[in-house]
Amino acid sequence: MDREGASAVVHLPGAGRRIDMGAFGMTVKADAELTGGAFSLLEATEPAGFGPPMHVHEDAGEAFYVLEGEYHVLIEDEEHTCPAGSFVYVPAGMVHGFRVGPVPSRKLNIYSPSAMVGYFDELAGAVAGGIVLDDDGLGAMALRYGMHVLGPVPEGYA
Repeated sequence: MDREGASAVVHLPGAGRRIDMGAFGMTVKADAELTGGAFSLLEATEPAGFGPPMHVHEDAGEAFYVLEGEYHVLIEDEEHTCPAGSFVYVPAGMVHGFRVGPVPSRKLNIYSPSAMVGYFDELAGAVAGGIVLDDDGLGAMALRYGMHVLGPVPEGYA
């Protein structure tokens, strides 16, 4: 195994780079730079009822691990209620989305290979700049990061 240029990473609770999305927040625990492109890991804290439009990642699988609360995960035509302790994996190319359950919730998102950190950074920049993204604007942004938005943008997402 080639370990040249590799280094270990330790983030204690609360550590990592924060991304403020307005309606929700994320903390980058690992990105392509830290993992050599192997994966990215983000911690998300989201309000009740929150969720993105249905979408598909062409270049990365996505996993969720629910830390607190409850998520309703939609994969293709199936809905799964996922309380704390649940794990979900969605392979690249599969349609999916989620909605936070009745209470604010927190989860880990893992993208493999590393993906999506740039999308969340760009979306946070738009939110901070007061830019309101319609379906077309969010769709164009998503395409830059290998994601296809398939449904309308829910109220409060962007």
